[in-house]
Amino acid sequence: QVQLVESGGGLVQAGGSLRLSCAASGHTFSYYVMGWFRQAPGKEREFVATISPSSGSTSFGDSVKGRFTISRDNAKNTVYLQMNSLKPEDTAVYYCAAKIYFGMVITTAGGYDYWGQGTQVTVSS
Repeated sequence: QVQLVESGGGLVQAGGSLRLSCAASGHTFSYYVMGWFRQAPGKEREFVATISPSSGSTSFGDSVKGRFTISRDNAKNTVYLQMNSLKPEDTAVYYCAAKIYFGMVITTAGGYDYWGQGTQVTVSS
């Protein structure tokens, strides 16, 4: 079993930045593809970003390309989501996800086995 704990959410003004962290425990972190998703009230869960186990590959949702970056520190069992130039439409609960997978990246929510509890990000206009 893998446990994922997100942190770093909060309230920020439009144009500002936040960095989310997701700490993993319970298995060898370097075996996992990691992903970030978000869900706003009344909307479906949306893919944000993903990173391969070795950090060699990343992918981003169209709405965040050029503004968000994803990185990981396998020594610290942590994945990060750096969010810049935040917009009010980025307001959502952000979830970290993981799957043991020795391939590249996974961009669909159904592809992940483990999820964190989420952290709220609110961007004011």
